[in-house]
Amino acid sequence: MSQLVDRTITALRSEHDMLAGLVRTFTDEQLAFTSGAAEWTVAQVLSHLGSGAEIGRAPIARAVGETVAAEDNQTIWARWDASAPRAQAEGFLEHNGRWLETVEALTPEQRSSLTVDLGFWPEPVPLLSALGMRFNEVANHSWDVRVAFDPHAGVDADSAAVLVDLLGGPMSFLLGFLGKPAELAAPVSVAIPGAGLVIDDAVTVVDHLESPSARLDGPQEAFIRLINGRLKAPHDNGVTVEGSVTLDDLRRVFPGF
Repeated sequence: MSQLVDRTITALRSEHDMLAGLVRTFTDEQLAFTSGAAEWTVAQVLSHLGSGAEIGRAPIARAVGETVAAEDNQTIWARWDASAPRAQAEGFLEHNGRWLETVEALTPEQRSSLTVDLGFWPEPVPLLSALGMRFNEVANHSWDVRVAFDPHAGVDADSAAVLVDLLGGPMSFLLGFLGKPAELAAPVSVAIPGAGLVIDDAVTVVDHLESPSARLDGPQEAFIRLINGRLKAPHDNGVTVEGSVTLDDLRRVFPGF
């Protein structure tokens, strides 16, 4: 697990650097573009990521002994929502950078043993769970920003590979929130790039399927977008599903967030 923690932190840094490089070039007009999350502008996606970094850094910092002033989430969200688009973009750069500096500074022992009280979970969770939830948001919302300027953008390939490993292991619980298996009339097993997807009473990612009932052909990043509700026209070119389910069936299972 410690190796997966390190890979996740490395991928989070890569996502930040890639997105930050773009954000620093955006004009005010570009910040107002509609993002891949159709109800949000590019600036609003950055605001969501920035406020999430501000909120999410505090419990990790407290877990390693730092004193962090308490501020309720509603107050933080209201402050970000009231900010101008340029301030939202700059705030993302600042707060996501601080979040990363905090996790990058963790010692090997802390990375393997730290638990984090997120506040909305019944009990403290392993560090990897906190990192994984943040990573899934960052990777997909990074796509939301980039696709506003490049219709052929995908989730970063390295990020997709780490996310598949997380979803097949310590982050499997996230599939309970992302998937709605009752949308299908019968169980299915779908071969996906590098792994398998089983949908029955629950949704599970497995290492391998011996006899899948269907196959999704396309890049691994397309699977990550699928389960997060982002594999929709016109951003689904080259992705096909053959067998006992269709791509539209799978889209119903994964409506997105």
